[in-house]
Amino acid sequence: MKFPALPYLLFCTCLFVLVHCQSPDDPYQTWSVYRGDNGSTAYSSLDQITVHNVQQLQVAWQYHTGDGREGNRSAIQCNPLLVNGLMYVTSPKMKLMALDPESGREVWRFDPFEGREASGVNRGVTYWQDGTDKRIFFSAGPYLYARDASTGQPITSFGSMGRVDLREGLGREPSGLSVWATSPGIVYQDLLIQGTALGEGYDAAPGFVRAYDVRTGNTVWTFHTLPQPGEFGYQTWEPDAYQQVGGTNSWAGMCLDEKRGVVYVPTGSAAFDFYGGNRKGQNLFANCLLALQAATGERIWHYQLVHHDLWDYDLPAPPTLVTVTHDGKTRDGVAQITKMGNVFLFDRDSGEPLFPIEERPVPVSELLGEESWATQPFPVQPPPFVRQSFTMADITDLSPQAHDFVARKLRDVRMGPMFTPPDTRGVVQFPGTRGGGEWGGPAFDPETGLLYVNANEIPMLIKMKQLTTGQEPTGIPDGAALYARNGCAACHGAQLEGNGVFPALTRLADRMQRSQVKAQLQTGKGQMPAFPHLTADEREALVNYLFDPQPASGSGQGSASGSVRYVHDGWNILLDSLGYPGVKPPWGTLSAIDLNRGEIRWQVPLGEYPELRAAGLPPTGTHNLGGPIVTAGGLVFIAATRDEKIRAFDKATGHIVWEYKLPAGGYATPSTYEVDGRQYLVIAAGGGGKVGSPSGDSYLAFALPAPQ
Repeated sequence: MKFPALPYLLFCTCLFVLVHCQSPDDPYQTWSVYRGDNGSTAYSSLDQITVHNVQQLQVAWQYHTGDGREGNRSAIQCNPLLVNGLMYVTSPKMKLMALDPESGREVWRFDPFEGREASGVNRGVTYWQDGTDKRIFFSAGPYLYARDASTGQPITSFGSMGRVDLREGLGREPSGLSVWATSPGIVYQDLLIQGTALGEGYDAAPGFVRAYDVRTGNTVWTFHTLPQPGEFGYQTWEPDAYQQVGGTNSWAGMCLDEKRGVVYVPTGSAAFDFYGGNRKGQNLFANCLLALQAATGERIWHYQLVHHDLWDYDLPAPPTLVTVTHDGKTRDGVAQITKMGNVFLFDRDSGEPLFPIEERPVPVSELLGEESWATQPFPVQPPPFVRQSFTMADITDLSPQAHDFVARKLRDVRMGPMFTPPDTRGVVQFPGTRGGGEWGGPAFDPETGLLYVNANEIPMLIKMKQLTTGQEPTGIPDGAALYARNGCAACHGAQLEGNGVFPALTRLADRMQRSQVKAQLQTGKGQMPAFPHLTADEREALVNYLFDPQPASGSGQGSASGSVRYVHDGWNILLDSLGYPGVKPPWGTLSAIDLNRGEIRWQVPLGEYPELRAAGLPPTGTHNLGGPIVTAGGLVFIAATRDEKIRAFDKATGHIVWEYKLPAGGYATPSTYEVDGRQYLVIAAGGGGKVGSPSGDSYLAFALPAPQ
């Protein structure tokens, strides 16, 4: 049979494209989902940029959002999305923008606060499409918005004129709840499965996981992370705890196995994070990895990685879908990193651990009314990627003066292994509440089975204070007690002194009006959440305390009956006299972990202090926030560090092969994508935030020089 030459040539060309070229929808070539793909692998099959040419990378474009915050308070944690021919990013003041991914030119923007004070942070958005109906889902304040992906206009048929209130449907009065979403939801068919972030005080909202209809915004299913009567897990709490206790929320993001129809959901601790006398029991489904039917929310399996959490050891990042080889057999697994510096690896279908997990005894709490859990789970393999105990031998040796300063600070403080419970003497918590692993999450290379994880090794100094609940005998709220119970001290210090990142509140009358403070308590500002649950009298009492600090007359001895409460004096990093971490380096690392063998292949310091390098010290690593990505070009890209650099590592060896000083800290996870045959790397440079470095407001894209 003969074919005309031209049609036959066209037929063969099309057949070659179909057989040999990947679809433009290949999840490893696009970046259409938070962290790259539904499996949350942060992997790209693009290979134009390699270990051999990465030194030629140059800035292709820079986009300024115009939203930098004053006083080192900016934060951009957004992982940019590339889909629909546009890039979707967010700003320090929570605006949503669409950019041309080739030039960085702004196409449209949406301000959810419309000139009002913005609060919160955002790590990315969610895209959904059905034919010509293309939508971006974006969270700001207590609302989940649906916008037209091409124009930015509201989808008025979604929820109430284009938005859904995340405070509704939680079984409590919505107006008194503080609920928002830092991480984007994930789409399964026509469902948007969404977690939430919450306050962490005794009045925190419950962290139910909801699935919304992407077209209407109606709630299709709800999974009660605080089990209701008759539900599995209810017996792991005291009766009716679900009516008072909050937390157990999925704030870090999720991953999805579309073929299996399973969504994997990590959860955080129950509130209050550091004392559980009012939530006795194992506390399911706090600190769990959950496998749920994506269509219905039905539980398939769960594994709790911290029992009765007293350390704020939330599961900090989305789980990652992996395929590994164990005992000569290929296994589909799901890997979960933790703040404790462990990697837990489970069979996707059954939840069976792919490496053994041991329940080991841990120290017991001495706080009144507390009933800490006697054991905690430890994976036998892989080994932890951070240190998990602190003794006097671990105190910094940067200089004799630094060592002696920290030693004096710890003279009466409790030290020991991980899971040492907090108490009133003070405890060195190591790993600290920022990890170990943190929200940036890992990157997984399907070519090699290696998981790349950045981590912090910075101890915290946690000290508890006992309070009694209730009001003064006169019925007047106690401002100092409200300050402590609502977590204000965690950021601004027990004595209003600040902590180096969050500002001091001393002499507040010199720079703010009482009306301004009351307004911020209602609306929030920046990374400070709103406190809508406070009554008018409570807000008045709290403002009175801030302007004229007086000790809480309601503090003192309580009983074990449940009337006693403890709070802590803040998330205080253990520092030496010069402001460096009070532990021997490394203070930040990047590790390559072999999930086939359960071994750490390599580990290197991540980041440096230039002044310490100039003094002849090797790289120490720094506090880091934001995750890595890995590519088929042989590279691991990561910013994240306090020294404000973005780096490329040889993924096989851990050697640095490229670095670039950003205009501000890149405390976010980068993305990579291709336009017209040219590969780009993009990173948010927002600075500030919890690291407290200078503010920024921009996105930078890098590429190899354009062909001439």
